[in-house]
Amino acid sequence: MKTMNKSRLTRKSAALKTDLLRDGTFILGCNYWASHAGTAMWRQWKPAIVRKDLRCLRKTGVQVIRVFPIWPDFQPIAFLRSGQEGGEMRHGEDPMPFDEDGKAGVSPVMMDRFRALLDMAAEQDIGCIVGIITGWMSGRLFLPPALSSTNPITDPTAIRWTLRFVKRFVTAFREHPALLAWDLGNECNCMGRATADEAYAWTAAVSYAIRASDPAHPVISGMHSLAIEGCWTISDQAELTDMLTTHPYPIFTPHCGKDALNSIRPILHSAAESRFYADVGGSPCLCEEIGNLGPMFASEKIAAEYFRAALFSLWANGVRGALWWCAFDQDRLSHAPYDWCSIERELGLFRSDGSPKPVASELSAFGRFLDSLPFNPLPPRMREAVCILSPGQDHWAAAYGSFILAKQAGFDIEFQYSEQPLKDSELYLLPCLSGLRSVSRKRMKDLLARIRAGATLYISLNDATPSEFESITGLEPQFREARTDTRPASIRCGKDSIEIPTVSSHRIVFRATRATVLGREADGNPVFSAAEYGKGKVWLFSLPLETMVATTAGALRAGPLSDGWRIYRLVASPFIAKARAVLKTEPALGVTEHPLCANRRVIVAVNMSPSRLECECVAAPHWLPCRVHRGLAAGRGSTVAIRLEPCDAAVFEMRRA
Repeated sequence: MKTMNKSRLTRKSAALKTDLLRDGTFILGCNYWASHAGTAMWRQWKPAIVRKDLRCLRKTGVQVIRVFPIWPDFQPIAFLRSGQEGGEMRHGEDPMPFDEDGKAGVSPVMMDRFRALLDMAAEQDIGCIVGIITGWMSGRLFLPPALSSTNPITDPTAIRWTLRFVKRFVTAFREHPALLAWDLGNECNCMGRATADEAYAWTAAVSYAIRASDPAHPVISGMHSLAIEGCWTISDQAELTDMLTTHPYPIFTPHCGKDALNSIRPILHSAAESRFYADVGGSPCLCEEIGNLGPMFASEKIAAEYFRAALFSLWANGVRGALWWCAFDQDRLSHAPYDWCSIERELGLFRSDGSPKPVASELSAFGRFLDSLPFNPLPPRMREAVCILSPGQDHWAAAYGSFILAKQAGFDIEFQYSEQPLKDSELYLLPCLSGLRSVSRKRMKDLLARIRAGATLYISLNDATPSEFESITGLEPQFREARTDTRPASIRCGKDSIEIPTVSSHRIVFRATRATVLGREADGNPVFSAAEYGKGKVWLFSLPLETMVATTAGALRAGPLSDGWRIYRLVASPFIAKARAVLKTEPALGVTEHPLCANRRVIVAVNMSPSRLECECVAAPHWLPCRVHRGLAAGRGSTVAIRLEPCDAAVFEMRRA
């Protein structure tokens, strides 16, 4: 092995660590298993292949790899019984030596192999995120023999040996220049059932053990399928780690696997879910796994289009990076999980013969694009509204639908939970109020005080029963009944008239007392209205629009729901006109604005569709396009002409004249 310039690598590692936690910095990479062996790479160790793999990845533009010390390989402890209660923990038949490795049950052979991997990564200037407890991978549990019959999240013996392993492993590698961050482990919430308290205790124990041994490197969650309420929560993970993570595969995330991969719903999935986690948790978020789940879900061409649009959306929405799953196809491997699960075999940037797929080219191109920019990182996006999620609802459906509708309408939102302190905004969204609890009296009082002082509130209803309804909305409820009339409602959105399906289990019949009615059901019942509230305004839509958009297949392609964004556009139009340098009306174009200074902004415009897009946006008064970094965006007077290929993006600057 050639001699490494340790001082250079140490400086680079320190910069990467800073980058990982700095606001707006975007890291680019993949999850790595050796091309010849997948999860068996540590037992079938071939350093020449690993070195070749890493050279290939670095040449492709991979900055960061996420790597996994398979738990039973690195801590191969077995309990040998000597009677009813007695016995001894050993490495198979061999006694464990009385040294640091032995006390932790760690295999010194595997530790040497992991150090070799880190050395080879450092040679290629690749940073490593280490998924330290890899007990779950691709549908298979990997537990040390002594712990194979335990629930490793709750069993005290399993936790004892988990913490011993963590402390030894972290201490051994904490000073390595290739180390970028510690990941608790790969989706450890899949290893065993747990209550919320048990999940918290396990996360705290592992996180604190890492920090006690290495206070310098960040601790990353490594979890997916978190929620606002439940066992494994966004807030608990955010409290106990430095960075949250999403693994946004459409078929494994509710409401997401409904449309073609290169269409708006899947393209926005990763950004929407990552922002949902980051905003509610108050913590940075990394899209730690992203992929197409193989050719049965999308061709290589469509997968590349999807990845390109998702990369620009993640970057523009302040997510900290994207790691493709995974580096190499594993279709020639015969051991589990690849023998069991066909979906795990063809997920690589590279095919098993070593040839690159189109997604690899997209990763390379995106990395070159980032390197070409005169600004780094991208400044945070502007946000016009706060979306408040509330008890009793499907939080993710409400958040996902709100995110999509706002993007189509031409503005951006941030999320919060209703029980958190109210974020500052001129526009608040309360989507899909549900159940008997809804928003607490205290939080609603805080919110209405903002509206009375001049802010705007939009409410949509699912099956909630909010109090003081008439005084807030200017509509007096008459009675509630099961819905039998499913004819669409007619809505007036400025100069446009649209129809929205009446998809709900029940309806409330209203009488307008002081509200202006802008939409009615087929029998004339008010469904969309606006009313003054102090110095502010309250909009009401009495159908769960956001959940309807999130859960209805094809809703964004055609049919009545495809016009739902016009309601958001009408509600937000004063704030869009006030804040934006670029005004757009094309719903397939997602636009974010990023102030470089008071008189200059970066505009990121993403074609969120599988079709070529040509449209004209309006430059706000006194704003002019001044520099194009990517894509065709030309200024003509007060318009900005944008032409984009499917799933492509334009990046340009606007200056105040």
